[in-house]
Amino acid sequence: MSAPALPRTLGIDASRAARARRTGTETYALELICALARRADPAAVRLRLYTPHAPQHTRWPAGPHVDTRVIPLPRLWTHLRLSAELLRRPPDVLFVPAHVLPLLCPVPAVVTVHDVGYRHFPAAHRPFDRRYLEWTTRRHTRAARQIIADSQATKADLVEIYGADPARIHVVYLGRDESLAPVTDPAALAAARQKYGIGGNYLLYLGTLHPRKNLVRLVEAFARAVPALPAEVANLQLVIAGQKGWLFDEIFARVAALGLEERVLFPGFVANADKPALLSGALAYVFPSLYEGFGLPVLEAMACGTPVLTSATSSLPEVAGNAAWLVNPTDTDDIAAGLVTLATSAEVRRKLVAAGFAQIKQFSWDAAAAQVLEILLNGE
Repeated sequence: MSAPALPRTLGIDASRAARARRTGTETYALELICALARRADPAAVRLRLYTPHAPQHTRWPAGPHVDTRVIPLPRLWTHLRLSAELLRRPPDVLFVPAHVLPLLCPVPAVVTVHDVGYRHFPAAHRPFDRRYLEWTTRRHTRAARQIIADSQATKADLVEIYGADPARIHVVYLGRDESLAPVTDPAALAAARQKYGIGGNYLLYLGTLHPRKNLVRLVEAFARAVPALPAEVANLQLVIAGQKGWLFDEIFARVAALGLEERVLFPGFVANADKPALLSGALAYVFPSLYEGFGLPVLEAMACGTPVLTSATSSLPEVAGNAAWLVNPTDTDDIAAGLVTLATSAEVRRKLVAAGFAQIKQFSWDAAAAQVLEILLNGE
C-alpha cells in the first residue's frame, strides 16, 4: 500500500497583504490570500505566508494549513530576506500576488502582473519607478513558470510588448468585496458627508492621487460641466478623495487656476469603514483613468448602487461591461458631457445602477482563488 501524498506547500509573498492601509494591489493580495485559505484542502495544501512584519489588521487567514512567517528586514526585504528564506526552506511553488519576484528563487514561481501602464503613460511615473517596473516585468515574463494577468488587456500588453508566451499567461479577474452594499440610512449618509466636509450633491473620485488617474483632466471637465447644470444640482461638488501619490500638486494648482476651491474637495485618505456610505451618497462615481490593469473601484461603486463613469480604454470596458457611462479619457469635452448627463438624468442613473448590480455578479474572490489554486498546483 503506497504512502499518502504529502501536502503541497504553497509559499506566498504576503508583504502587501499585511499592510494596514490598502490600495488596489494590497487589497488584491489580501482578498486572494484569504480566499485561497478558504478553498485549499487542509489535507492536501499548506499555505506559507511570508511577511516582513506582523499583519497590521485583523483580516488575516488562519487555520491548521496556514503558516505565517514573519521575517523582518527594513530594506531590500524581497531580494535579501525572502530570497534567503526560500533557499533555506523552499516551498513547492512560490506565488507573488502583488510585489516582485525575489532575486534568488530556487522554486517554480507564479507571478501576477497587474498592468504595464508605465509603458503607455511613462510621464505619469517617476523615472526610477518606471525603470524598476520595466526590469521587474521583463524578468517576470522570463523567469516565472506561469503569469497571472488581471485582464485580457494586460495579457495582450505582455504578449505584444515583452513577447511573452500567451500559453503561460492566465487571465484571472479580480473579485469584489461582497460585504459592500448600498447604504440607505439618511443619518449614515449625512454623517459621511459631515466627516469629509461635503455640503450636498457630489460626484466622487476615490483612489490614489496619481497622474495616471487623469485627475487634472477630470477637474477641467468638471469646470466645463458646471455652467450646464440645472438649478437642482447647481451647487454640485466634485470630491477627489484618497491618499496622495505623486505629482499631485498639478491637480491642486489646476483647481486654484479655475477658481474651483469651493467646488472641488480633497478630503484625503478615506477609511475602509467609510467607503460604503461615501460611495452610496454620491450622484456618480467618476473614474476616467488613462490606464488600468483591472479597475477594482468600478466594482466597488456598482456594489454600493452608485452609477459609474469610466474610460472606454485598457481593461475598464472588460470590468464595466454595459453597466457604466464610458468616455474617451483624453477628451475633456466627452468627460464633461458624461458628468452633466449623470448629474442631471435620474433615468440614466437608475439604468446604470440596475446594470451594475447585474455586472458585479460575474466577479468573486472565491472564483478567482479557484483559478489561481489550479494554476499553482497544476501549472507546468
